[in-house]
Amino acid sequence: MATTVPLARARRRPAARVWRDRLPGIVMGGPAVLVFLAMFIVPMFLAFVLSLTDWNGYSLNFTFIGFDNYTEAFRNPRTVDAAIFTAAVAFCGTVLCNAVGLFIAALIAGNSRANTLLRTIFFYPYIISSLIIGFLWSAMLSPEGAVNGLLGHLGVAPLPFLTEVTFAKASVILTIVWAHFGFNMILFLAGIKSVPTEFYEAATVDGASKWQQFRNVTLPLIAPVFTVNLVLTLVGLLKVYDVVLALTDGGPAGSTQTIVYQILRDSFGQSELGFGAAQSVILLIVTAVLGLAVTFARRGAEKKVAD
Repeated sequence: MATTVPLARARRRPAARVWRDRLPGIVMGGPAVLVFLAMFIVPMFLAFVLSLTDWNGYSLNFTFIGFDNYTEAFRNPRTVDAAIFTAAVAFCGTVLCNAVGLFIAALIAGNSRANTLLRTIFFYPYIISSLIIGFLWSAMLSPEGAVNGLLGHLGVAPLPFLTEVTFAKASVILTIVWAHFGFNMILFLAGIKSVPTEFYEAATVDGASKWQQFRNVTLPLIAPVFTVNLVLTLVGLLKVYDVVLALTDGGPAGSTQTIVYQILRDSFGQSELGFGAAQSVILLIVTAVLGLAVTFARRGAEKKVAD
């Protein structure tokens, strides 16, 4: 009996010591966990609950209708068209933002005053409000705007940048790329700057050209930056709304409505908050799946490059 008590105490002491060691981390991380629960998990749960109802956003009376809103989301032609255009914006925008960002980052990676000034100029659109950018380009691309005025002076007929479906879609995508590629450029520039100069010196000794150095040295070593840029850009463009609101307001004939634009219009413009919540849940799931898929695909590419 005398030997069992000390053994039990000896077993309890390590557990108490472990919890004592973990206590500072729990105390420091607790507020962040609470904020995450309050700002993300709880609203997400409430959105799912609302998606199962026909609540209009104003009345206290609502009925649980199951998954009818989800069925309607996949059948509603307006929602389907908005989802297709959102996919086009996300795909084209992600490709163009990263391609333009990488190209410019490679051009202005040198240490000179001119390159420093160019970095500021190219990054500046990203820090401007998207609404301001939308209104700015709306004024420039309107039928009597600055761009068509310049074309008129050159003897070219005005182009329907915002009034014809194909032109309007292209205008939205290119405006979004113009507003966002600066962020990609800065990340690529940071990745290029982090590559040790010894690799370039060795490649120069081996007779590699600048293009060969960029392809065989720079690109493999900044592979993780590609992953971050692709995921952040894709997720961000799936939620684009404000540029569309200010540039085309979803027109012409609803052809440039994105899924978030459609969600807000259905939720508050049409007083169908339950239907809007269902679309939001679908968008959340699609965004998470695509983000994880791109991340895992890029991680596999990174491992192949490392091997």
